[in-house]
Amino acid sequence: MQPTVLILGARGRFGLATARAFADAGWRVLGLIRPGAQVPTEAATDHRIKWIATDLRATAAVARAAQGACVVVHALNPIYTHKAWKAQAMPLTEAAIEIARALKATLMFMGNIYNFGTDMPPVLSEDTPQRAKTVKGQIRIAMEEQIHRSGVRAIVIRAGDFFGSGKGSWFDQAIVKDIQKGKFVYPGHKDVATAWAYLPDLARTFAEVAARRDSLRAFEVFHFAGHGITGQQWLDTMEPIAHAQGWVKPDACLQYSQLPWSVIRVGALFAPIWAALLEMRYLWNTAHALDNRKLVALLGAEPHTPFAQAVIMTLHDLGFTKDAVGAKPLACQRVADAHCDG
Repeated sequence: MQPTVLILGARGRFGLATARAFADAGWRVLGLIRPGAQVPTEAATDHRIKWIATDLRATAAVARAAQGACVVVHALNPIYTHKAWKAQAMPLTEAAIEIARALKATLMFMGNIYNFGTDMPPVLSEDTPQRAKTVKGQIRIAMEEQIHRSGVRAIVIRAGDFFGSGKGSWFDQAIVKDIQKGKFVYPGHKDVATAWAYLPDLARTFAEVAARRDSLRAFEVFHFAGHGITGQQWLDTMEPIAHAQGWVKPDACLQYSQLPWSVIRVGALFAPIWAALLEMRYLWNTAHALDNRKLVALLGAEPHTPFAQAVIMTLHDLGFTKDAVGAKPLACQRVADAHCDG
């Protein structure tokens, strides 16, 4: 019998990627949208997803519309500001719990590294103490605790920053925002490795773990390793692509610069989103990786697209690249931390 999954927040980037991954794995996929909301343009022709227009707060009505669903994916997110997270994060989580309870389904939640504070170790396991001091980090901890205490069967899969499957992350909004002009902007130190999740791989992981849910305890947490990448590795991977696409001259390099945090610090006094970004700056300057041994023990291997291929596919999805990316230009010569001008 074909299993059914309900995606809460299926219009969002993570939700839509997960819906597609479950469909690829042979699941019947239901995507919840607000009454009156439009189906995402990029999903309008994907007839494998059945869209349910019901108010999330009407949990009984949602459960009736999604009857038979054995997995519920919590892909709901407030906007990035502290105010929105304080007001909405916990009620959204409670609604997801109530829907899963009504369906007698397993609830799946996408965790992240906000739970860990400035004193986090370089390798994060499922048992690493969570000592976040930031607003969003503390809310994230409370959300997971709320799910655990609820008594519903639940799975948390924790991952790093997203790239791939559309817009809405540091990658497209900062790092490659002006890449077609030959400019590369990085938020952190170039020699600090941080955790990145190629979203199609993470979405596939959700589907693969869901298929094994009956072998798990009532509440489980898994870490998705993804790619541990430094700013320099990002730059080295982007360089040949930039040459192949003609974004820089054959004898030039990408122009490198760091995100202007001093400007963001001033802007944070007036812009709530900038204040929220500034609070999480420590993640860019603190090396960290996610230990995925527990996940690998379950799946045999973590879904993993080679980094260079994932970057090329991400740029193509953003509409930045031509169909072919194959040229191999001469490597740029750099001295210390300097980049030649493009």
